[in-house]
Amino acid sequence: MGNEQRMLESRGIEVIRFDRCNDDIHDSSLTAKAAAAVNTIWSRRSRAEILQVIREVQPDIAHVHNTFATLSPSIYGAFVAERVPVVQTLHNFRLFCPGAMLLRNGRPCEDCMDHSLLRSVRHRCYRNSLGATGTLATMLALHRTLGTFSKGVDRYIALTRFARTKAVKGGIAEPTITVKPNFVPNPPPVGEGDGGYVLFVGRLLEGKGADTLLAAWRRLTDVRLKIIGDGALRPRLEAQGRRDGLNVEFLGRQPRASVLQHMSGARLLIVPSDWYEGFPMVIAESFACGTPVLASRIGSLDELVQEGVTGRKFNPGDAGGLTAALRRMLSEESTLSDMRRNSRAYFDAHLTEDMNYSQLLSVYSGVIAGRTRGIDAVHRAS
Repeated sequence: MGNEQRMLESRGIEVIRFDRCNDDIHDSSLTAKAAAAVNTIWSRRSRAEILQVIREVQPDIAHVHNTFATLSPSIYGAFVAERVPVVQTLHNFRLFCPGAMLLRNGRPCEDCMDHSLLRSVRHRCYRNSLGATGTLATMLALHRTLGTFSKGVDRYIALTRFARTKAVKGGIAEPTITVKPNFVPNPPPVGEGDGGYVLFVGRLLEGKGADTLLAAWRRLTDVRLKIIGDGALRPRLEAQGRRDGLNVEFLGRQPRASVLQHMSGARLLIVPSDWYEGFPMVIAESFACGTPVLASRIGSLDELVQEGVTGRKFNPGDAGGLTAALRRMLSEESTLSDMRRNSRAYFDAHLTEDMNYSQLLSVYSGVIAGRTRGIDAVHRAS
């Protein structure tokens, strides 16, 4: 969202940002929890505030990135009332899954799309809380019944073709979804990949495949792995690495410049996720550095990494498959060099700021033109 705002403003487009902080929902009192639940489903305050902003600013278009939790879907009605066209980016799967990730017990789960939102409540899919999950399931069910997500949004943006297929399965009309990927502003120069290590960058959380990664490194004693990132699993993973004498270095969180420097020096990046990632920025940044990617053959990752062209793939959760694919990549020096060139070529063709600006403006223009044609048709009919 921040990258898009800076991109638009740098090209002379005025952006009015409307944010609300979710800090209040962490109040543990019963009254606060009840208020948070009501506001998640329908916030009168957010609707009134955004309505005031719309009337003061009179925007040409609204671009929604997230209404959870304090904004709530009530804001869509304000845009409809004031005839402001709406574009929404689908950064995750929140409209179809209260947990937002289509993930349960470390594996992909589509129960709420295949059956009922009640499945999420049964499994306590959001923060392992019956009440919180029930609130989100109620919010989704109510607004589906009201038609909020179909009547209140003119155009959805999915980050990959895979994400679009899941959105369609979740009930969004396919003609209303445009695929537009992430981009990397101010990309670094192509790296040399001469650091003598492979790299993982990401949060150390459930679904990210860190356990598969470390299991593979029991067999990869001669390959140096650097891990950039933090998360709830880090203490256990570090302890495991020390206990097993793994050739792994945990670097914790790093500033963006350091991440890009490490990517440029890495022989390859590993993305071993077990779940349906959206569009990981680490892949876009890795391609910008000319660094090939070894990724799980799942969801958007399977789409983004071209086998033998910009990297290789293995089945999620398969430490042996990861090991074999990594060995193959490192043993084929000429192919790995080709992959470095191909990775940057893919970035230059698809993931630059200029390309993204053109795509986003096309979406905005199409939505505004479509809304104008609709208004003209109404005027002629009357």
